[in-house]
Amino acid sequence: MVLSLRLLLAGATSALAIPVSSSSPSSTPTDDITSSPLGRRDTAASTGSHNGFYYSFWTDGGGEVDYANGDDGSYTVAWRNCSSFFGGKGWNPGLEDRNITFAADTFEPEGNGYLSVYGWSKAPRVEYYVVENWGSYDPTSGFNPALRRATIEVDGGTYHLGMQRIVQMTTQPDAVITQVWSVRDRDDRRAAGTVTMKAHFDAWREKLGIKIGTLDFQIVSTEGYRSSGEAEVSVEKSG
Repeated sequence: MVLSLRLLLAGATSALAIPVSSSSPSSTPTDDITSSPLGRRDTAASTGSHNGFYYSFWTDGGGEVDYANGDDGSYTVAWRNCSSFFGGKGWNPGLEDRNITFAADTFEPEGNGYLSVYGWSKAPRVEYYVVENWGSYDPTSGFNPALRRATIEVDGGTYHLGMQRIVQMTTQPDAVITQVWSVRDRDDRRAAGTVTMKAHFDAWREKLGIKIGTLDFQIVSTEGYRSSGEAEVSVEKSG
């Protein structure tokens, strides 16, 4: 996320997708996130395996964020006056042709929040989102007007496509990150269903010209930015 909501809302009065420099821990794939046990109040950042699923949780430490893994592919998260966080369950590595079935019994952000399939690719570094639901901020409002008409019809709804390039302040050769989005139309938002990932990867390549590298993690994520809320989400087993 961190490149998502934080960057996208960094210019809250203008647009969601505003490139800014960042060296935040969340702007890197999983191998750069410190592992530590979950389960305490104001949960520490952590990644690992739980009941046959990969999980990832990150917070910048602002406000209170309590994340807990549940049975099988389920998790809960509650946040109060948070700064920035994301957390969820899925797989590592991800797959382009995975069909991801999820259900959010609760998704109640009071302010900015996303419920999405979230992941990364390496070489090149791409951070991607398939946003199924959101809170007070519609991600498409920040899309480049030239891309605003790029859409796909899949899984019973319309998704709006968007992208941005983010240049980090670093001397590393992979300083440029591409962030790519599929955002389900406001009228089609949902709390449960199946996401056909191949349709999104194909659309990003064909309509936005995005190159996708080797996939890193791929999770059904809840994330929040300067907000409060709660979520209870489950993910079904797949390939």
